[in-house]
Amino acid sequence: MAPPLRTHPMSYTAQRYDFHDKPGDYARLAQDLSGLLAGESDRIANAANAAALIFAALPGINWAGFYFLRGTELVLGPFQGKPACVRIGLGQGVCGAAAAQRRTLVVPDVQKFPGHITCDVASRAEIVVPLLEGGTLIGVLDVDSPVAGRFDEADARGLEAVATLLVSASAARPAR
Repeated sequence: MAPPLRTHPMSYTAQRYDFHDKPGDYARLAQDLSGLLAGESDRIANAANAAALIFAALPGINWAGFYFLRGTELVLGPFQGKPACVRIGLGQGVCGAAAAQRRTLVVPDVQKFPGHITCDVASRAEIVVPLLEGGTLIGVLDVDSPVAGRFDEADARGLEAVATLLVSASAARPAR
């Protein structure tokens, strides 16, 4: 007999973000994400909801999603936007560099980033946040924009908080 299905009430209420006050808006975004993640530990389900929330909330972006570490490469996970590169080697492109360095990379103009991997030719700026679980790399959060210089340190801090929430919610049970 199959176990009963578990359902969790979502405590998410759609908000409009203007991002004129990035720290405040990112704090509200993190609160909304906490509601979406409440009671769920499946990493893929949580990444899917996080990608959708980020894509809907952040102005001026054209891609938001996750890559998860599988062996020596990052493999595409849940995302919002145009189809993307499926596998990225550690150290390759912005995602691979952020993963290898285990630090957030804010790239104002991807055309000037050595080794940039073009998935969407419209993308001009990119921010990549490593997902670290107890110091172990599990993947990256990647957000792209068609606007050069779109991301700054406030975006880095806000998206790092989002990444931390995702990792914490999913730490109880890894993706299968």
